Amino acid sequence: MNWLAKVVFFKLLGWRLIGSWPENLEKCVVIVVPHTSWHDFYMGLLIRRILGADIKFVAKKELFQPPFGWYFRWMGGISLDRTSGQNKVEAIADIFRKKNKFKLAIAPEGTRKKVSEWKTGFYYIARAANVPIIVISIDYGKKKVKVSPPIHPGNDLEEELREIKSFCKEATGKVAVYT
Repeated sequence: MNWLAKVVFFKLLGWRLIGSWPENLEKCVVIVVPHTSWHDFYMGLLIRRILGADIKFVAKKELFQPPFGWYFRWMGGISLDRTSGQNKVEAIADIFRKKNKFKLAIAPEGTRKKVSEWKTGFYYIARAANVPIIVISIDYGKKKVKVSPPIHPGNDLEEELREIKSFCKEATGKVAVYT
């Protein structure tokens, strides 16, 4: 299936990949930006296959109901109850602690709509689980995907967010321009 993903991504769709998946990285939080369309789902599946990384994803629990719930689980999905009052960061960090290998993709926008501010849960999950952050930037305008080196979260959220956002600042989403 890897060869098929490469043929579709590089030859049929005409995309480029800049960067590579870090070797021997067993745990990390992967943020995929910008997230503006349902098209990001199948692009993410292609990218995941090409990179050879078993990256899971979280999605609202409603997607895991019949008739398609089996499909999302099979594709690596983890159901997330988004009701307020829960400590989602700690719950997800606990998954990292329990597994020997776990890579989790999250859209920092928290939605497919254009937002002015990202949600910072991905950062706090990475910090609580003591794992690096990998940024995957999907630029539909230039048909280019960039993969960052690992970013190890410290204690300066604002500075590290600036670094992360600068990596993907030129990426154009499928629907909206990322700013």
